[in-house]
Amino acid sequence: MFEKLEITKMTQGFARHAGARQAEIARNMAHADTPGFKARDMPPFAEVYGAAQGQGMLATRPGHLGSAKGPEGAAVARVDGSAASPDGNTVSIEREMVRAAEVRQDHAMALSIYQSVSNILRGSLGKAR
Repeated sequence: MFEKLEITKMTQGFARHAGARQAEIARNMAHADTPGFKARDMPPFAEVYGAAQGQGMLATRPGHLGSAKGPEGAAVARVDGSAASPDGNTVSIEREMVRAAEVRQDHAMALSIYQSVSNILRGSLGKAR
């Protein structure tokens, strides 16, 4: 029942996006000392969701036309254009920590929205929490 509502689909997508972005952040931090490593980040969820709803150009492959979406509909991480250190690494631990805090807030928001929708549906069915 919950899977058919658009708000729950969007919320699940938001949570998946937060998880994928957290994986990119963890990968960046793991390679903070790797010479030549380029930091990557996910595009904002609003951009990915808008493209999935037909509000943008559809890519036929990752990176096609600068799109943030691959052909399967999954968000594709893109290289962060930050300044490189002398060894060519673009990872900044401070920036990654800020991004990790943003992702934690995004995930908490997704869970809160899902819980609110569930409570509204239970209330409308006459079932108490």
